[in-house]
Amino acid sequence: MQIFHRSANVISRASIYAGIFTAAAVLWACIQLQRSPYVTYAAVVRPQPAPFSHQHHVAALGIDCRYCHTSVETSGFAGIPPTKTCMNCHSQIWTGAALLEPVRESFRTGKSLVWNRVNDLPDFVYFDHSIHINKGVGCNTCHGPVDRMPLMFNYASLQMEWCIECHRAPEKNLRPREQVFNMRYQQPTADLPVVDEGKAYTDQLALGKHLVQKYHLRTVMDITSCNTCHR
Repeated sequence: MQIFHRSANVISRASIYAGIFTAAAVLWACIQLQRSPYVTYAAVVRPQPAPFSHQHHVAALGIDCRYCHTSVETSGFAGIPPTKTCMNCHSQIWTGAALLEPVRESFRTGKSLVWNRVNDLPDFVYFDHSIHINKGVGCNTCHGPVDRMPLMFNYASLQMEWCIECHRAPEKNLRPREQVFNMRYQQPTADLPVVDEGKAYTDQLALGKHLVQKYHLRTVMDITSCNTCHR
């Protein structure tokens, strides 16, 4: 005796397929959410105690990154400038500007400004600025065109897949050390070669492979090892 109608077979198959497709759609949505600015804050401006403009200070005034980020070449942490660094200039210019009152108050009271970190990695990730700088990774490779940012924001997702892509093929991004802080640096082309050690390079991969040897980068297996970043 047949208990269920034959149409139950169609319904059961449709239910199974619907369940699979629904699970796949939910998984896809979760992956997209994890990579979205809602989670990564990529291209999202963070509020700050004073509206510091990298565009104004770097592009318009020509201030070198190391004037404020003093430890970037020798330390894992790039360094956040103390208020007295700001006041080297602003004790003489824009002395009455309302938007700089938090800076002046900090200088008067000795209480540090609490800046919101824009490029903020999780605590379980080890990142050393100095090693990247000294191996020829430019500031704007990771931080983006900060000289064109009126207010600072994450240029990239900073997720592991983004980091590992560079670690697997570092030659695609390396530049001579003297160009690391050059915000307008361009990778070599036939029309605009890059000269290093007396040789002109017209192709980034050729230059990158040369710099990998020159700066003694470890093997790809070493720099993609888990304990390189997770210690």
